[in-house]
Formats: sequence, C-alpha cells, structure tokens
Amino acid sequence: MSGILSNQIFVSMVVAVCVFFLSYLWIDKIMAFAHSRSVGSKQTVKSTFEKMLVEYDPKRLNLMLNLASYGMGGVFFLLFWPNIIPGLIFGATAILVGWTLPKILVQNMWETRCNRCVEQMVDGLTMMANGIRAGQSITQAMERVAENMKGPFPQELALILNKTRLGMSVEDAIAEFAERIQRQDVQMLATSILVLKETGGNLAETFSTIVTTIRERQKVEKKVQALTAQGTMQAIIITLVPFVLIILFFLIDPAYIMPLFTKPLGWFFLVLMVGLQSIGLVMMKRIVTIRV
Repeated sequence: MSGILSNQIFVSMVVAVCVFFLSYLWIDKIMAFAHSRSVGSKQTVKSTFEKMLVEYDPKRLNLMLNLASYGMGGVFFLLFWPNIIPGLIFGATAILVGWTLPKILVQNMWETRCNRCVEQMVDGLTMMANGIRAGQSITQAMERVAENMKGPFPQELALILNKTRLGMSVEDAIAEFAERIQRQDVQMLATSILVLKETGGNLAETFSTIVTTIRERQKVEKKVQALTAQGTMQAIIITLVPFVLIILFFLIDPAYIMPLFTKPLGWFFLVLMVGLQSIGLVMMKRIVTIRV
C-alpha cells in the first residue's frame, strides 16, 4: 500500500481521473463558485468601499486583488516545484485564500465602521436633541453635529444633508441611511423620525430615549465581550498551534517534517489538518459569538 502511495505517477493519474469526473459532474456549481469567489468578491469589495465613502482607483484595486489571489497561487506553485501535486494543492489553496481574505478584511472594516457609527450616535444624538430644544430644525442640528464631530456618524449626516440639498426629503435620506447601516439602533432612529413625521411628538425626547437605549445595549455588549474574551483567545491559540509546530520542526529538523510536503500521504494529512482546523475555528467562533 505504501509503495502504491509513494508512486507519484499512479497518484497523479488517480487524482487526474477524480478531478475530471468531479469537474464533469459539478461543472455548473464549480463555475458558479469560482465566479462568486473571484468576480463576486471583487464586486463586494468595491461596493463596500463605496458604502464606506472611500475613494479608490478601480484598475489599481483589480491589480491588487489579482496579485493577492493568482499571484500568491503562482508563488506557492513555484515554491513546491518540481513537486507538481503539492504545488497545485497549495497554489489552489492560496488562490482561494486570496479571493476570500480581502473580502473578509473589507467586511470587517465595514463592521467596525458601523459599530463606530452607532457608538458616535450617543454623542451625536445628544447634540441634536440639545439643538432641537434650543429651537433648531433637524437639518440644522445635523449640520451642527457634522461640523463639530469627526468620524463615520458625522460623515453619514453630511451625506444626508447633501441629499436633502439635491431635493430628497430628510425622511427618505434617513431611510437610505438605515438601509446602508444595518444596525438596530439606526433602524430605531429612522423609524422614530418617520413615525413622528406622521403623528407628531417631541423629537428631542425621542433622541434622548434612543441615546439611553444605545448606552444600555453597549453596557451589555461590553459585558458579553469580557465574558467571551477567554474563549476567543483559546480558539485563536488552538488554531495556530499546529502551524507553529510545523514551522518549529522545519527549523529544528527539516528532514523530519519534509515527508509532509513530499509524500502523497503527507499531502493528505496536510489537507486534512487544514480542513479540520478551519472547521474547528468556525465552530468555536460561533460558540463564543453572542449577539445582543
């Protein structure tokens, strides 16, 4: 059995036949997956940048994304040359990571911006409530916040004011703001303004109530983060341990660890390790993620 597995020609033929039949049976799904991970990922990155009001050069962004995916795949393939099979495996893995990682990083930036926007709503709505009590209109109160604060929330208010200057109503501009920032507190703000427009009421008191709600929610979220911080760190450490051990063994005794990269059985266990580690990381992340 070990002699058959060590025969790279036989293993290559088996792998080629399996890839051919899998590609023939699942060609539509494979093409859809490749499109969503490549072109779809690029579109997601571009649309997220636009939502964050970040200016970018489309050609330069495409070049960077291609280098992060296909470029890294080519580098890994050349690193394992002349071992074609591990080069293809790790090259394809690098391409998948290069497709996925920029999207994840940009989405994390967007989530951070949204969270920061909600945090700034406490101070911003307090200033707006004080301005309305002093006799200002809602647009004047927004201008005051946009001029005296820095960050995502005053940027969003400035965008709302620009739309109102172009003829859009304040309610519609705030509704678009709520569609763009998918947070309960923003939805509550937009709903409150729309309801008060129809029924009337004290807008300043409504803003004060929203501020109190956001503060209480933030207290609970910070408490949950403190309770789950240990589990998050454990998940990161457990995921990184196998890769750190491989690097240490490679530095101490390369001959001991090289069969993992030069033998078919070693390639199988490498792929199995990466798959199990990824599944474990996702599961642990879901366990320690508690939404308030």
